Amino acid sequence: MRKILLGLSLLIVSLMLSACSDNEVSPDETLNSYTKEWNNQKFTDMYKKLSSDTKETYKKEDFIDRYEKIYKDLDIKDLKITNKTLSDKEIEKAKKSGEATYAITVKMDSIAGPIEFDKKLKLVREEHDDEKDWYVKWNPNFIFPNLKDGGKISLEQIEPKRGEILDRNQMPLAINDTAHQIGIIPDDFNEANKQQVANLLKISTDSIDKKLDADWVEPNLFVPLQTISKDNKSTYESLMDIPGVSSQDVTTRTYPTGKATSHLIGYVGKISAEEKEEHPDYGSEDMIGKRGLEKVLEKQLRGESGSKIIITQEDEEDTVLAEKKVKDGQNIQLTIDVNLQEKIYDSYDGEAGTSTAVNPKTGETLALVSSPGFDPSLFVNSISQSELEKLQDDTQQPLLNRFNSTYAPGSVMKPISAAIGLNEGTIKPDEGLTIKGKSWSNGKGWGDYKVKRVSESDKPVDVTDALIRSDNIYFAKQIVKMGDKNYVKGLKNYGFDQKIPFKYPIERSQISNSGNLKNEVLLANTSYGQGEIEVSPTQLAMAYTPILNKGTLLKPTLLKSEDTKQVWHDNVLNEKQADVLQKALRKVVTDSRGTAKVLKDEKVDISGKTGTAELKRSADEKGHENSWFVGYPTKDQDLLIAMMMEKTEKKGSIVTENVGKIISDWKK
Repeated sequence: MRKILLGLSLLIVSLMLSACSDNEVSPDETLNSYTKEWNNQKFTDMYKKLSSDTKETYKKEDFIDRYEKIYKDLDIKDLKITNKTLSDKEIEKAKKSGEATYAITVKMDSIAGPIEFDKKLKLVREEHDDEKDWYVKWNPNFIFPNLKDGGKISLEQIEPKRGEILDRNQMPLAINDTAHQIGIIPDDFNEANKQQVANLLKISTDSIDKKLDADWVEPNLFVPLQTISKDNKSTYESLMDIPGVSSQDVTTRTYPTGKATSHLIGYVGKISAEEKEEHPDYGSEDMIGKRGLEKVLEKQLRGESGSKIIITQEDEEDTVLAEKKVKDGQNIQLTIDVNLQEKIYDSYDGEAGTSTAVNPKTGETLALVSSPGFDPSLFVNSISQSELEKLQDDTQQPLLNRFNSTYAPGSVMKPISAAIGLNEGTIKPDEGLTIKGKSWSNGKGWGDYKVKRVSESDKPVDVTDALIRSDNIYFAKQIVKMGDKNYVKGLKNYGFDQKIPFKYPIERSQISNSGNLKNEVLLANTSYGQGEIEVSPTQLAMAYTPILNKGTLLKPTLLKSEDTKQVWHDNVLNEKQADVLQKALRKVVTDSRGTAKVLKDEKVDISGKTGTAELKRSADEKGHENSWFVGYPTKDQDLLIAMMMEKTEKKGSIVTENVGKIISDWKK
């Protein structure tokens, strides 16, 4: 009996020892747990697994804070640590020696690109609280290779050079240049001169005080106030005569064509908090496109920042751990011709209006003008509140971009209505309508409303005569006869109520507030450009291209890199119908009854159509008038200008004359 009990006791002891051996954590398990926490950047949990001598050397706060700061500052992402497992034989050997060495691979993405390195990581067996386990012997080069105690990591960032914007002939529209940054050296500055400085820079004395009171300011440091253009020589010289005022040359964005291209090109400015949320990779002091093409083409123009992660050790050469090459922004060449742009802008002489000029044979946009404009450099260099209020309070609204807005087209709509009627077959080129008197109503459902025309006709009116004299009644009758569905379908073939396929965002034209013309009075009014129809000058210019391209409506292009002659809609008109309209548009100028006869004696033959849109809230009131002219050189047909000027009721044929002179000068 004793022998049996003894044997049983020995068996129990043996099983207990075996169980203890089986339950002991292997170095593989410890390392797998450690690398999992490392991959998830759980540095507090990682610290718990460090060996005793490691913890004596690196305090918990130092370990955690260093990892967190470095990984955050260098934007470490997609961290992945992998290791080779040990064989059973190697594990048994490690258990006997109390040490296990593993080969690990560390991979990550950083602000400067991918980083990858291999290291040897040692685990040691230690007894804590009567329990043995495996712990990691750590040192700084597990963060990055070559990083030792006392070593430093630095990030060097290289900002990209912003791409420039050029016209079709490589003329500068937005370029990088140097400017004068005006500032104050507090020790040398006399407070009595503060108002003089404020007046010259057009800022308040309070804004100067605020900058001088910043925490970082010291008596001998340069305190920047405002940046001014190199062209502002008189202001610069006056400022430099004031003791304590100094300057530094800085790189800035300049706009050589100023107001003439201000709405097209736009400007850059310091990024706002809201913009920073949309562009988290931008610095808080970075410049960003605020409006115009500077904003539309921001991604291409900005480029990509470069960066280097550098490890510095005392008495050793610096080590570049990772490097991302800077990628400068693209230079963008437009189809715009700046000489034509400036000619058109100057023709407004400060009056409000807008124009689009295109090559109707290629679709290239040659000018996009909104008048009046503003000086974009004011916004780059921190516009003062007084200057901003002056622009905002100006009744001519210089901050309003008119070329991407829509307007009632008036009679420049008639050639499009004629083209739709010809294509539908409801208008026959040589078939006239007998129209009596200066007013017409279709009777039932029209109430007291009547369509009116300027002059009476003593014979039947055909489409050519209707265009020459701009006969509202002819077009109203023809389009009412056609019906709303066919007319709306035709308008859509000419791009109305559709998004314009264009690099610059242009407001979509509308056929009516509801999108349909079921109301017959509205249908009649729309036929000659009144009612609720609205169109941008770019949309209008392109709507004339089928007349000059045998029925093909072209897409407008803005970048020189884009293919030309892109088709938007094809076969909206046939060649014979287009020829009828071309001849009619020439007679609008040459016929003694033509509404554009003022251009008859221009040195260059010009064709086109005039238009007046009366803006009023009710039929009884007298409203302001916007005048239009769409014109092109009759023979070459390589330039088409759609121009509108606001409030022209006392200015006669000024818009027609402006377009005629611009085309004549251009063709010379």
